[in-house]
Amino acid sequence: MNLKKINPNLQKALAENDLVEPNEIQQATWSSIKSGADCVVISPGSSGKTTTIVLNVIQKMEKALGESTRALVMVADKEKMNEMVAMFRTLGNYTNLRVFGVHEKGDIDYDKNHISLGLDVLIGTPTIINTLFSTAGFNMNTIRMFVVDDADVLFKNRQDAAVSRLSESAEKTQRLFFASEVTEKIEMMADKIMIEPLFFEPEDEE
Repeated sequence: MNLKKINPNLQKALAENDLVEPNEIQQATWSSIKSGADCVVISPGSSGKTTTIVLNVIQKMEKALGESTRALVMVADKEKMNEMVAMFRTLGNYTNLRVFGVHEKGDIDYDKNHISLGLDVLIGTPTIINTLFSTAGFNMNTIRMFVVDDADVLFKNRQDAAVSRLSESAEKTQRLFFASEVTEKIEMMADKIMIEPLFFEPEDEE
């Protein structure tokens, strides 16, 4: 992809998966997300939001580092978690990033043990991630990217309280919301937990 200063290993994986040209939302948000700004990204379904999340997290994380989780990606359900984990494995093929997905029906003790062994990216619903971190006492101060995918769906399903609790524990982090539409709840949450967030919406939106 023709994106400024993209990681060569990420570039290679993208090319091998025929992702050679960034779409509108990827092109528009790349520099801002790479700079560390808090962002709210609004784009229709099937417009590449998942790919945008994955390539930006890989770009920023680069390689395995330390024992504590550095990126949280919150998703709506187990299906979306599996999709995201699979994409990380595909686009992170030339990195050694440690990516792990969790869901409500998993073995919580197994999940805690796996996370404690060392992890870079944790993917799951806000509820299960909040449970894992609050009961196991994991260090939230190492979180550098705090991503909420399908924020409109999650906040509609009253997951905003769990997101808020996790955000409060991650003091110095970049916060990113991705959604199909702007809602009052998204605007309220952005105002509550983000620092001068940038909003990205389709140009043809009235």
